[in-house]
Amino acid sequence: MIRVLALGLATLLLPSVVFSQQQAVSAKGAVLRGLDKVNGQTVDVQIQTGGRAGVFGLTVDLADCRFPADNPTGDAFAFLTVLDGTHSDVAFQGWMVASSPALNALDHSRYDIWVLRCINS
Repeated sequence: MIRVLALGLATLLLPSVVFSQQQAVSAKGAVLRGLDKVNGQTVDVQIQTGGRAGVFGLTVDLADCRFPADNPTGDAFAFLTVLDGTHSDVAFQGWMVASSPALNALDHSRYDIWVLRCINS
């Protein structure tokens, strides 16, 4: 009896889960903010999709920046590869979310980088 109720509840909730996903649109680039934790200096950097930029002692590659199709000013998320300039080691590779930068953050002793927004124009 419990299995039947659980299965019935799952079938009722499944369509709402499937349809609640938002469509994302790729942007032309992204705006990132870098922080030097030693001296407190910040810098904003614009990177085109597929491009590379230096942020303090790090090199950042932007593979993609996406935002919700129905809300261009909404939550941006970008796929970044961050290389440590001194060692050329990959310090970070993955998606960063603008509204939750700590969700998947760069773990570097001196520098921090996070996504501010996508560039739409």
